[in-house]
Amino acid sequence: MEQQVLVESSGGVATVTLNRPTRRNALGMQMRDDLAKAIAIVRDDEDVKAVILTGAGSSFCSGGDLLGMPDSEPGMVRRERVRRLHRWFSELVNLEKPVIAAVRGAAFGAGLNLALAADFVIASSDATFSAAFGRLGLIPDLGGMYLLPRILGLQRAKELVFSTRVLSATEARELGMVYRVVPADDLMPQARLLAERFTHASTAAIGMAKSIMNQAFHLDAHAMAEFEAFAQAAARETSYHREAISRFAEKKPPMFGWDEP
Repeated sequence: MEQQVLVESSGGVATVTLNRPTRRNALGMQMRDDLAKAIAIVRDDEDVKAVILTGAGSSFCSGGDLLGMPDSEPGMVRRERVRRLHRWFSELVNLEKPVIAAVRGAAFGAGLNLALAADFVIASSDATFSAAFGRLGLIPDLGGMYLLPRILGLQRAKELVFSTRVLSATEARELGMVYRVVPADDLMPQARLLAERFTHASTAAIGMAKSIMNQAFHLDAHAMAEFEAFAQAAARETSYHREAISRFAEKKPPMFGWDEP
């Protein structure tokens, strides 16, 4: 059986590619299982400092593979199938490494939410986005009702879910869903360039900062401060921090700079 998610690593960057181009990378049962395995691979590989998530062919991900889903499942079986989705999706959202979604073509339904699980979305100029679930009488799953209000605000999130309208890459950027729009030919080089910037950063510091910021919308200021205190104490103990302080004292160039590829 052909592998439907590919993982390639080089130079500290892992590229996770949805590999079902003839079906516009529709999220079928095998692809879901392969994604769970891929996320575990990049999570546990200490040489991986940043991750690019993309799709083979002309689309990022057209959504769930509705034609590949059983029609006669009991309701509780369907419920458990969706719950299994959220186990690996939560791993992706909270992966303590920078994740960049490189989106070309359609990111619809579950594909939209998969892109929004990344820390940064870089879109080609021909990319399109839609919370398309309502066209089929469904509600957003795969974290959509958690992510969309946090990224867009509640009113705008409701508009996109209720209307199911299609957004261009430019409008998605204006709404804050997309970090950068680039020409189609530049998509993967630009995603790679962004990912490589993190290869000289402290993965521990970025990972802890990401984990804490992901809690910011449902914890109070006191709880956030406590998380900050514990994480900062841990960061001070890392070899990266000690080396950075040593270089600062000796007036050497820093190990990490945002403008350095």
